[in-house]
Amino acid sequence: MRTLLRPICFLLLLGAVVCLWAAMSTEEEKEVLSYKLSMPAANKILAALPAVTQYALSLPDLQARMARAMKQSFQERIKEMEGDSKMGAILKQNGLTAREYAVGVIALRMALMAASAPAGAAIPKQIVASPENIAFAKAHLNELKPKMDAADGISARR
Repeated sequence: MRTLLRPICFLLLLGAVVCLWAAMSTEEEKEVLSYKLSMPAANKILAALPAVTQYALSLPDLQARMARAMKQSFQERIKEMEGDSKMGAILKQNGLTAREYAVGVIALRMALMAASAPAGAAIPKQIVASPENIAFAKAHLNELKPKMDAADGISARR
């Protein structure tokens, strides 16, 4: 049952993240576009992601938090993360601030989605990624994509 619950929870979280991306403010879009991905930054984000996800899934008020996040500004969501001592401890352990994680995880996911698009395919306008971050993700796709999938709890297909 627990094996089945994790993918279901992941899909719920992914749906919430997609909704947040769809409602990305101009300010948030600028921050994501100006964020410069690097292997050290990507590795920190990917190291923190499973613990952040596990912590979020453990919250008894997860649905209420997700609903509230849909109505909050990007800055409000970051302040909420900063005010959460357990979240702060996870991020600090991985060498990240709430802002670095919030912006970085979106920048990394978007760049990986863009880099995974078939050659010549148009990238949907909902995917906000700088050309530099897309180039970075393409150059490191074989290393980063499996790490992102593992962090998300998605096992590799054989």
